[in-house]
Parts: sequence; C-alpha cells; structure tokens
Amino acid sequence: MLMTTTNTLEGHPISQYMGLVSGEAILGANIFKDFFAGIRDIVGGRSGAYEQELQKAKQIAIEEMQQEAAALGANAVIGVDLDYETITMGGSGGMLMVSASGTAVLVAD
Repeated sequence: MLMTTTNTLEGHPISQYMGLVSGEAILGANIFKDFFAGIRDIVGGRSGAYEQELQKAKQIAIEEMQQEAAALGANAVIGVDLDYETITMGGSGGMLMVSASGTAVLVAD
C-alpha cells in the first residue's frame, strides 16, 4: 500500500477519498521498568532497547492504519501523521501511545 505524508501522490491521481484511518499501539509501564533496568544499554545518549520498542510500536500503529484503509477498499493513505503521547496512570507509572493517522484514498494505477 502506498503511504505518504503529503496530500497527493505524484503520478497517481486520486479517484476517491475513503475517509480517515488510524492505528494505535500502547507501550505499558513495563517498558519503562525494562528501560531503566537496561540503562547500561545506553551508548552516546541513546538506548537501543528503548528505540527498538518504539520502532515496534510505530510499526504496529502503521500496520493497523493500513489494515483499516484496506478494509475500506483503499490502495493508498495520504497525509500520514505519527504522534507519540505519554499517558500517566496515577502512582502506577505511565504508558506511551504511538498513533498513526491519515486519509485512505483510491488512486489510479
């Protein structure tokens, strides 16, 4: 499926707008515990383990968005936006939510 952050696809005229689609993935408090437990993994101010978890969450959110678009009959998603939000859960820690959204469209081949 074609995806872009722009509102058009060069060389692919949009024949129908199918609607807004989205996908979400939430990393629970355990990822933060694991992150701090594996702090020794940090090299040069970056944590490989934490970045891998974020990449996984981003991939899940994008795949959910693509599945929703395909269910609508779309073959592309334009205006893709990725957001990262923290959700606090009182005294029990927090979670990180990764969301992907865009507009499902049908483009000519």
